[in-house]
Amino acid sequence: MRTPIIAGNWKLHMNPAQTAEFVKNVKDKLPDSNKVESVIAAPAVDLDALIKASEGSNLSVAAENCYFEDEGAFTGETSPKVLKEMGVKYCIIGHSERRDYFHETDEDINKKAKAIFRNGLLPIICCGESLETREAGKEEEFVVAQIKKALDGLTSEQVSSLVIAYEPIWAIGTGKTATSDQAEEMCKTIRESIAKLYNEETAENVRIQYGGSVKPANVKELMAKPNIDGGLVGGASLEVESFLSLVNYQD
Repeated sequence: MRTPIIAGNWKLHMNPAQTAEFVKNVKDKLPDSNKVESVIAAPAVDLDALIKASEGSNLSVAAENCYFEDEGAFTGETSPKVLKEMGVKYCIIGHSERRDYFHETDEDINKKAKAIFRNGLLPIICCGESLETREAGKEEEFVVAQIKKALDGLTSEQVSSLVIAYEPIWAIGTGKTATSDQAEEMCKTIRESIAKLYNEETAENVRIQYGGSVKPANVKELMAKPNIDGGLVGGASLEVESFLSLVNYQD
């Protein structure tokens, strides 16, 4: 059985003091990590505060991005090697905002995935189509191509351990949400594509999240689908009660 994973992606919100206060208010109310894995992905400047505040709790820590080199003359980048040394577990890569605003390519994302594994971290690899791609009926072709390029050169063991987040771009921060059936259909397609690339066992092991205006009101319906193993949550993860409702959706 795949352990559900609910991850809050704070984007460029929160400072260290706010981060510590948030964790103080949630750390004793999180579900058992064998029941649901609770994750917060915070800006790099907040990670130290997040790690310290969450010590001894069931909260896993994620970075929102990293570079594909461990060190060097790369001003402004974040080292996956240092993230591991700090105590970070996951790193989000390939988010649509990184692809769009910072022009990250599928090749960049693949190199980052390899760097993350090289340093003992786990990637949360984002994929998703634009409204134009969906309206053209090419959403499955587009997303499967993203997955193939992101996973290129990774072993079946690595793929089994990573997380994929399907986030249709047209549903991120817009208030629009893919229906649970639409989300399930694409997550199923992603799983089938991994089975073709690797094998059935790998496909069954990999956890696939849905992201795109996930909130307490729709999380149960989404999580009831057989191929949706979690949520990558934006705005709804910034409020204590909302985050707790999401990770405790089974209660």
